[in-house]
Amino acid sequence: MTLEIARLETLEKFLIELNHAAANVILPLFRGDHGLTNKLDGGFDPVTEADEGAERAIRALITRHYPNHGVIGEEYGEDRPDAEFVWVLDPVDGTRAFIAGLPLWCTLIGLRHQGVPILGSIGQSYLDELYIGHAGGSRLMSRGGVRPLRVRACATLAHAVIATTDPDACFTDPEREAWRNVRAASRLARLGCDAYAYAMVAAGTLDLVVEAGLQSWDIEAAIPVIAGAGGITTDWRGNPVGQVGGQIAMAGDRACLDAALVALRPSAT
Repeated sequence: MTLEIARLETLEKFLIELNHAAANVILPLFRGDHGLTNKLDGGFDPVTEADEGAERAIRALITRHYPNHGVIGEEYGEDRPDAEFVWVLDPVDGTRAFIAGLPLWCTLIGLRHQGVPILGSIGQSYLDELYIGHAGGSRLMSRGGVRPLRVRACATLAHAVIATTDPDACFTDPEREAWRNVRAASRLARLGCDAYAYAMVAAGTLDLVVEAGLQSWDIEAAIPVIAGAGGITTDWRGNPVGQVGGQIAMAGDRACLDAALVALRPSAT
């Protein structure tokens, strides 16, 4: 069942409210005492008071306004994940960037309807940028006003500007080799942008993002934003991204994506 645009626009207004609530928690902690702790005994998986506090604020508003909706969040797990509507949350995607003082972290908030991502936002509140989208289109809301988002044409990898977060830390050996092949064919590659790279595909400044090992909250919010801007998100086989995340390829131009998938498919899982 396709949700009508009028209902999407009502939910979109609430999505904007959720982003404001998250920003009110996050911004006072950015480049300050953010209360860093490590979630792993044998490694480093950082979490801050911004991650936890923002997710609590988002969940509280959802409970108040839409008590029948489910929630899946990075910090506090699942609540009614099989509900008709489910919010998928990553309050601070890019916690490592956050603790380093780099404004590349984002607040990711997505909404599933009957298991399908239909509405999403990529918020970078320090820069006062909110990238938001659904089937009716995507737009950027910022201090400069509101403008529609549109991906750019890029028919070949030779002209593509591409990105991934950290190939050394995030990819297996076969995935790393696939990334190297895509990078070798492209014009320019950037690392370490986390979900902000998704926003740049929607804005038409990046052409391709390749990632692996993602959770649902790492990607679902971006899928409607990219689609509403005219782009495509698939797994490394070229199929729709499943609810568990995994390997993803995101592009503004179908031809660029298809060229990348030639190198990615042999390492698809």
